[in-house]
Amino acid sequence: MSAADWLQLVLHFATLSLLGIGGAITTLPDMHRYLVDRQLWLSDAQFNASVALAQAAPGPNILFVALMGWHVGINAGGGWLAPMGAIITLAGILLPSSIIAYTGGQWSHRNRELRAVRAFKAGLAPTVIGLLIATGTVLATATGSTLDQWPVWLIAAVSTLIVWRTRLHILWLLGAGALVGAFVLA
Repeated sequence: MSAADWLQLVLHFATLSLLGIGGAITTLPDMHRYLVDRQLWLSDAQFNASVALAQAAPGPNILFVALMGWHVGINAGGGWLAPMGAIITLAGILLPSSIIAYTGGQWSHRNRELRAVRAFKAGLAPTVIGLLIATGTVLATATGSTLDQWPVWLIAAVSTLIVWRTRLHILWLLGAGALVGAFVLA
């Protein structure tokens, strides 16, 4: 990868940072389009492994971005490029949104009684839900699953309802899903 490619990578993640309403996870569809489909810097397996490993590990949700950058660096030649890729993607995704969140949070707190501020906050919830549905669809179809595989989608819908309506820890559902996938759907 050239210096222009690294610059393009950080600028793309900086742009995604500004679009990440509800967190960086909501920008996964575009990350997949850019890193896997367009630039061919990651494989589907590397992309999904980055997300799965980071979500399963303790710590901040944003770790998947560092793992994607790490994989880009490894695929570009390894060595010192792997940590450089992790740092570049994390800086790109964190800096713009952090600056805006800090300054915007201060402003909206000072003006919290304004009708426009309240309306803006209320309008964010459906936007975040739509982005999360798009993220789930990209992750599910990237592994070869299609919408005509109804058992997989039924399990996802039931799991969603259980998480929404009960206090059952999500790790139990992940374990149950792994068992169903290994023994029933295999």
